Amino acid sequence: MFSKLTSILQHAVEALAPSLPLQEDFVYHWKAITHYYIETSDDKAPVTDTNIPSHLEQMLDILVQEENERESGETGPCMEYLLHHKILETLYTLGKADCPPGMKQQVLVFYTKLLGRIRQPLLPHINVHRPVQKLIRLCGEVLATPTENEEIQFLCIVCAKLKQDPYLVNFFLENKSKSHMSRGALSVISEDGPKGQDTASGDVSQCHQPQELSGATGVKHTESEDEPPHQMDDLSASLDDLNVTSLPEVSAVRPNQDYNLVNSLLNLTRSPDGRIAVKACEGLMLLVSLPEPAAAKCLAQSTCLCELLTGRLTSLYKALPQSVDPLDIETVEAVNWGLDSYSHKEDASAFPGKRALISFLSWFDYCDQLIKEAQKTAAVALAKAIHERFFVGVMEPQLMQTSEMGILTSTALLHRIVRQVTSDVLLQEMVIFILGEQREPETLSEISRHPLRHRLIEHCDHISDEISIMTLRMFEHLLQKPNEHILYNLVLRNLEERNYTEYKPLCPEDKDMVENGLIAGAVDLEEDPLFTDISPDNTLPNQEWICSPRASPDHPKNDGKTEVHKVVNSFLCLVPDEAKSSYHVEGTGYDTYLRDAHKQFRDYCAVCLRWEWPGAPKPLEKCDLEAAFFEGHFLKVLFDRMGRILDQPYDVNLQVTSVLSKLSLFPHPYTHEYLLDPYVNLASGCRSLFSVIVRVVGDLMVRIQRIQDFTPKLLLVRKRLLGLEPEGPIVDHITLLEGVIVLEEFCKELAAIAFVKYHASAAP
Repeated sequence: MFSKLTSILQHAVEALAPSLPLQEDFVYHWKAITHYYIETSDDKAPVTDTNIPSHLEQMLDILVQEENERESGETGPCMEYLLHHKILETLYTLGKADCPPGMKQQVLVFYTKLLGRIRQPLLPHINVHRPVQKLIRLCGEVLATPTENEEIQFLCIVCAKLKQDPYLVNFFLENKSKSHMSRGALSVISEDGPKGQDTASGDVSQCHQPQELSGATGVKHTESEDEPPHQMDDLSASLDDLNVTSLPEVSAVRPNQDYNLVNSLLNLTRSPDGRIAVKACEGLMLLVSLPEPAAAKCLAQSTCLCELLTGRLTSLYKALPQSVDPLDIETVEAVNWGLDSYSHKEDASAFPGKRALISFLSWFDYCDQLIKEAQKTAAVALAKAIHERFFVGVMEPQLMQTSEMGILTSTALLHRIVRQVTSDVLLQEMVIFILGEQREPETLSEISRHPLRHRLIEHCDHISDEISIMTLRMFEHLLQKPNEHILYNLVLRNLEERNYTEYKPLCPEDKDMVENGLIAGAVDLEEDPLFTDISPDNTLPNQEWICSPRASPDHPKNDGKTEVHKVVNSFLCLVPDEAKSSYHVEGTGYDTYLRDAHKQFRDYCAVCLRWEWPGAPKPLEKCDLEAAFFEGHFLKVLFDRMGRILDQPYDVNLQVTSVLSKLSLFPHPYTHEYLLDPYVNLASGCRSLFSVIVRVVGDLMVRIQRIQDFTPKLLLVRKRLLGLEPEGPIVDHITLLEGVIVLEEFCKELAAIAFVKYHASAAP
């Protein structure tokens, strides 16, 4: 009560007294603080019952006023006084001792406002960055303390200053010493040099004080029988020796340097207060983006950031219930790490495990964004840690298990994070985890080179349709990611030698006739009985749109419109008229696929431009056509599935054809030739997508004859699938009828893709 009255009287006197020059006023407030420690005998009273907060605020106001009154960048006498008399060092010691109680909070606020409100660069001064570094070590030592909010505000302002001037981060990389190590590292202190030596920031065990404070009484509660009372220098040194990181993971000696700013933020990411944890995550994201190589190396090698990211991913993944519905994993709303404000009580559509699922996906999103923003060295280190400790250590055993429910759940989670990842570096590690690094052609017996890849491809043809569909979806989204190795590993490495073709070199006489246009380079479709009938809705768009495909030695006849016309109709005429139903339903013609194909192909081209793919296939005379051809395990499974399209569930067929259409869209000459060229001269024993469909159609022609009223039933099934007819009695041969509808639509889609690609290949 008496102290509050004193404070009120003092403010009244200050208001009535004539204004002093700024420096005198500044010194007056500082000495008022130091005199408190000399004169008071009550070191238990909280700091809020004293005048200290008011004096500190006045000092800040004076420093800001002084800076505003001077030319930009010029240091005034008040700031000079603060630096020369090492006021920040003294405040650090008072805050560390928390004397009087609550002083740590006041010191943190003062540092934060000083760095935030003063425009001139302060951190380069040794009498600023040295005490700032010491104060950083105090932050996050104990979680859920009353000063957590002030600690995170202080750390974030330091991060912001480093973002403005990244080179300053080097002041915050400390050589290891006894005072900076974890408890587990103290036993090998001799490896890092003499105790107490800190070559990066000087000797931090001495705290320099103004002479007035040598007899301060505010530190009585730290006295011991072996320690002289009232000696702040000794107090500072003894507390510095006890200053260790509180994270239990840091138990081994780290190389070269400490990065205590990162360590303190890491501690605060574990705060029970969600706002504090998010702020700490923001600070870490800012630090990892700093371009300084030394800081990036230190962050990756000398902090526990990698352990924190992977450890939390692991714990959140393991916290997911085994019974979580794969459909819920697929459809749960998109999550952003900083906006995780989900309330289970307010969610009417909540399902068991939704809280845990959102927490896992939010943290994965944070890891992804952190790596995306990080300096390259740090990004690679962080992504590799997630690969080794989480992907391989945690996810792989789940994906390799034999329990169908476990396979389905783990594949759904893999699919979800494949969709979610945006960082190129993390995507690369994920691709290597799923597919391996192999780039040489596959062999039929190749299994052990990368067991997970083989197992996932096997799951595309699993006895469980749910597992097959989920795995195919995962591969479909993987193929849409901007990473060249995905398509190369799955498909291209097996097609580069073009040994799926049979090469018949022309004699000199034939070459002359080809050049004169007397011999066509491919079988004319008009002479092929399989393609004689054209359905009414198979008319091509405006013929002026059609341009010739890019010329190549393997297509000696490049007759522009005629050539494209034949390629497109090769697919449109594959399904016989009696098996077609789309021209009976408005809006289901071939033209509807052209718009989608154009947009998708444009998007694929934009992604693939940087991969410098060839514009035309390698000439056959330069290919190794003697080597045995194997399409690779991925295409083998897709072709096998495509061959059974008349006997598989509708949803499976939709997914198989969706993956094949994505492969067909890639602007690569080998995928185009192998998947979209009906005229490719296949070598003995080889198959292409077109040949697989031809065999299916041949089987269909035989089976149609055995089904009574085939065409009306087919039309009814199509209308039901489109929602144009209500559900009724089950139609006989429903699986086959749905398969025929998917086959017809897929052929139209391939025709549209072929047309769009040929059109684009001739464009400038």
